[in-house]
Amino acid sequence: MTDERNYWLALTMVKGIGAVRFRTLLDSFGSARAAWAAAPEQLRDAGLFESVITNFVQARKNVDPESIPALLDKFRVKALTWDDEDYPRRLRELEGAPPVLYTRGELLPTDEWAVGVVGTRRVTAYGRQVAEELGAFLGRNGITVVSGLARGVDAIAHQAAIKAGGRSIAVLAHGLDQIYPAENRRLGEEILANGALVSDYGVGTPPDAANFPPRNRIISGLSLAVVIIEAGMESGALITAGFAAEQGREVFAIPGSIYAPQSKGANLLLQKGAHPLVNFEELLEALNLEMMGEQKNARLILPADATEARLFELLGQEPLHVNELGALANLPIEQVSSTLALMELKGLVRQVGSMNYVAAREARAAYVADAETRS
Repeated sequence: MTDERNYWLALTMVKGIGAVRFRTLLDSFGSARAAWAAAPEQLRDAGLFESVITNFVQARKNVDPESIPALLDKFRVKALTWDDEDYPRRLRELEGAPPVLYTRGELLPTDEWAVGVVGTRRVTAYGRQVAEELGAFLGRNGITVVSGLARGVDAIAHQAAIKAGGRSIAVLAHGLDQIYPAENRRLGEEILANGALVSDYGVGTPPDAANFPPRNRIISGLSLAVVIIEAGMESGALITAGFAAEQGREVFAIPGSIYAPQSKGANLLLQKGAHPLVNFEELLEALNLEMMGEQKNARLILPADATEARLFELLGQEPLHVNELGALANLPIEQVSSTLALMELKGLVRQVGSMNYVAAREARAAYVADAETRS
């Protein structure tokens, strides 16, 4: 898919093409390469608005799909698509997940145990204390802190998690060839050494006010829950809370003074049903994270019976359709489908595309190690 992959990346660099329009283009033209070459009237027939078609035509003048890999390498950026095993599982499961997620640094399997921490840029002394203590608490407990690298609460939470020996992920609203705001460049480098920077915007995309609200869906999408520390009534943190609720994530808010503008948004969330967070331990209990060590070990559980073992032996890194697996294993499709569903829950396999499966790398490594021990 190397050549086709370059055109996936090129399409995501067209302003106005998100997950829905990207999927529409693939369905309409059969491939990203064919979509990239489509004439304006064909794009119009596929349902694109005139403004997006104009952006599309301009992008084709400025972007050479075949040169994108070298550009990514220059800035040490990795591109993950829906079809890549390393694409974050929690984000992939969401409707509207970005077709391409750009990363710098390292995403680890343990980053599935993550909490988003967001809030106002104009943080009070109270908010600063809470952000520092919460970030450190999560870091000490092995829970990755996800935020937006903005001034105020975001930066404080990132820094506190790293200082406590934990990991952090910053979701940016621009290309990963830069770090914005400039005052947080040093913090960005610290995050690269202890986590990752991620974005769904291609290299070279500048910071733009219109990009910041949409990126908040990735903050919540990567997280088990989101904590709002301080947020005014117009705060982007409230947008993150809205995305979290839509995605089925838990939303927590720190109660604040009824007189402080920075607390009006958080207090409103509490009125609407967000969980009041007055004791950090309650966060672990609500998310069952006090058993996090056991949950991590469960990802490496070995096949439980002969059927699981047979299917797992047949799967590698090349996707196999459930029908093909059934034929190879000589098992009924119903049994294969139900077994694969359980194996996916246990982290043994991953679904990559419609009813196509691969073996999870961690589980494969554990399986091989176990076999070597027994032999």
